[in-house]
Amino acid sequence: MAKSKAPAIQDIEKQLKQKKILPVYYLFGEDSYSVDITFEAIEKAAQPFITSDFDKEILYGENQSFTNIIGLASTFPFGSEKKLIIVKQAEKLKDKKEKKEIVSYFESPAEFTVLVFLHEGTITNPTSEPYKTLANRGYLFEAKELKGKSLIDWLISTVEKSRKTISYDNAQLLTDISGENRNTLESQLEKIFIYVGDNKEITIESIRGLSTSLKQYTIFDLQNAIGKKNKSAALKVVFNLLKNGMEPIQVIAMLNKYFISLARLNELTTANTNEFQVARIMGTHPFYLKDYHSARRMYSDKHLTDAFAALLKADLSIKTTSLDDYTLLSVLIAEIIPD
Repeated sequence: MAKSKAPAIQDIEKQLKQKKILPVYYLFGEDSYSVDITFEAIEKAAQPFITSDFDKEILYGENQSFTNIIGLASTFPFGSEKKLIIVKQAEKLKDKKEKKEIVSYFESPAEFTVLVFLHEGTITNPTSEPYKTLANRGYLFEAKELKGKSLIDWLISTVEKSRKTISYDNAQLLTDISGENRNTLESQLEKIFIYVGDNKEITIESIRGLSTSLKQYTIFDLQNAIGKKNKSAALKVVFNLLKNGMEPIQVIAMLNKYFISLARLNELTTANTNEFQVARIMGTHPFYLKDYHSARRMYSDKHLTDAFAALLKADLSIKTTSLDDYTLLSVLIAEIIPD
């Protein structure tokens, strides 16, 4: 599959701030959050130019043809300065015979129309038409999932927009607890804002306090139970995580990261006397570093090797067996913490 060279969808926000509205937008990518937020921004920017409800239409790709879309886009507004046409599920448009027509429209779109395509997922062949012309004209934008530092920076920026602050380490902690889905993170932030009230800073205490108040465990509670080799507590936590929507593959990934950190702890501690630096390298919060030291004393090198073998087995089981989630993770915990 050819890689897309489309600009990042974030570029649209910069254009809109400069009062620049394009006649065509084709939004696609794995990050549905960015697609939704960007579409809302385009819609908001176009709204002042639309004074009639007849000049705003929402279409769905599976029920539309390029010919019909072109016809609607080429028709003058009913009573507004511009008209807005949204084509959802654009990936389901399959009128190959009409591609020349839509390409021709993209090369010279109507100035009085804002035509927005929302494409779920990636584009299989971005060098084919009409994507090639869309890219050449500057109408094609990709929404890539934010990862690592980019995701942390987004989270910090989102908190600041609500006139509150969160440190880098606490932002990373929140993503570790909640996962990397931005819709989920935004939902968690809304709960935290209510929980902290007038307090301006989101601290580790407020993040942990919210989980406690909601009677929800976090991946750190699971790590703590495993670090103490408390099998019953670990099973209680993992069942709670599954009940609250965490996928087994997420649990396995986080535990794999945890045991990698345990395996590196002695080396990192010797090389770096600064515990904040050690925690940052390990990808954990400094608050939890003492628990890592305690766990490392519980797990010998052989125990760590056995834990990695159990995690690999669980990962393969997800892909090759029909075990239910609770049984799969129960077996994993039993193999990491044998009787």
